[in-house]
Amino acid sequence: MASPAQAIRHKLLNTFFSRHSIWFLCIIVVLSITWLRLFYHPHYIYYFLSDTAINILWLVSGLLSLLGLYDVLQNRHSITKNYPIMGHFRFIFEDFRPEIRQYFIESDQDALPFSRMQRSLVYQRAKNENADKPFGSIIDVYQQDYRFITHSMTPKLPADPKTFRITIGNEQCAQPYSASIMNISAMSFGSLSANAIRALNLGAKMGNFYHDTGEGSLSPYHLENGGDIVWQIASGYFGCRTEDGKFDPEKFKQQAQLPNIKMIEVKLSQGAKPGHGGILPKHKITEEISRIRGVPRDRDCISPPTHSSFHNPIEMMQFIQQLRDLSNGKPVGFKLCLGQPWQFMSIVKGMLKTGIYPDFIVIDGSEGGTGAAPIEFSDNIGTPLREALLFAHNTLVGAGLRNKIKLGASGKIISAFDIASTFAIGADWVNSARGFMFAVGCIQAQSCHTNQCPVGVATQDIDRQKAIHVPTKAERVFNFHENTLHALSEMIAAAGLEHPSDIKAHHLAQRVNDREIKNYAQLHFWLKEGELLTCDNKDDENFYYRMWNLASAEQFN
Repeated sequence: MASPAQAIRHKLLNTFFSRHSIWFLCIIVVLSITWLRLFYHPHYIYYFLSDTAINILWLVSGLLSLLGLYDVLQNRHSITKNYPIMGHFRFIFEDFRPEIRQYFIESDQDALPFSRMQRSLVYQRAKNENADKPFGSIIDVYQQDYRFITHSMTPKLPADPKTFRITIGNEQCAQPYSASIMNISAMSFGSLSANAIRALNLGAKMGNFYHDTGEGSLSPYHLENGGDIVWQIASGYFGCRTEDGKFDPEKFKQQAQLPNIKMIEVKLSQGAKPGHGGILPKHKITEEISRIRGVPRDRDCISPPTHSSFHNPIEMMQFIQQLRDLSNGKPVGFKLCLGQPWQFMSIVKGMLKTGIYPDFIVIDGSEGGTGAAPIEFSDNIGTPLREALLFAHNTLVGAGLRNKIKLGASGKIISAFDIASTFAIGADWVNSARGFMFAVGCIQAQSCHTNQCPVGVATQDIDRQKAIHVPTKAERVFNFHENTLHALSEMIAAAGLEHPSDIKAHHLAQRVNDREIKNYAQLHFWLKEGELLTCDNKDDENFYYRMWNLASAEQFN
């Protein structure tokens, strides 16, 4: 219950006159100065204010008086109708709220979506600064779900991070690719600026890791500096589409055989907006982007939610083989955010039925980022990375295909521990998008969809993107990659390991409650090699068996 003083204060602040007080004050100032100018000329007022200051005060008060009149007459905003002039401060403070929170309020561990601690780590490693911390961890190691790598009594010397590579491509692939275990995740030209693409690709060239184009097609800026490219083909078929938006094999063949393009990735869905096509707002579609993608400029560029080239798992495998043939045998795989588990198993059954095996699968967690997505899709659709990756790994093991297909993973991966913990649940390599954005200069302003990125990373504004000095930012991209893998080499050496592929489930432990810790080998269910192939009519209580028996190679649903 409010005190008498609070009740009186509340009543006074909500009367008609108090709510309109600023407007009334402005009117009084205007009328007073006007009267002084027309009818009375006191000299003493100039002891306090110059003639210029009086004129400015009269002009500002007049404009605010007109604004107050507009506020009272308009019907769009209730707050300004009830609080003329004063109500606008709400909108001003709302605009500045993210910056005020980021710089003055948030703690080092508030993840919105990346914490200050995570961003600072990237900035320090990108600038080749010392990222060591004194005085011990600020993380509460007794909190539930705290995770850590278990070290060894016989640690190894850190291995050379340059050896942290894997070969992607099974026996059906004519041109296997040796990939770094950490690469630049899919981000399109259009979503990112030309200079951001240039810096990322030059950094990838310097560090010998790949750069995923994203679904927005291959642009000249991806090819300019000669870095390795993974060309992503999504449902819009940008860069290889007919006039009516279908897949064009000839256009694809021309580009897919370029030496810079090392792999082809078919995008089924994206973690930040699974089931929704990619979005590029129309105010970011320049003439150049329109030409590269083959889309009009008078509307938002929205990819269809599904592919028109295949409609079931068998057709999908045939499409993958078609892409492999047209690219002269380069590795071809697909990327998805896991939804209904039996649908992923249907794809695996399609592999078994056709005998066509993709070279890789990239699992994108629902915590992944995007330049633009409906909020419900970002927050409440899709499976998070850990559960999705574990399910995909188990399914491939159970189907006897794990040795043929490499698994990539993406979704909020920043640090060496993020990489190590992802390898522990089945990944062969990881991709990072926002981590490399931070390296290029992103400050997490979260204005990617407005075309007004303050640092020129996620904008098509020519003047804004001039802020990115390509050689400097490319060096930072290279440094972030090199220093992160160096930290990973030290971390796994402490666990007695030499290569990230040696990380297994028992190396990652998690606090279950305030007095119990389990490693991931104990915490999760793990299928045996080929186990799903003999599970017909077995144990309906087993989740994997039940999902496998629901799956069909003839249809996704």
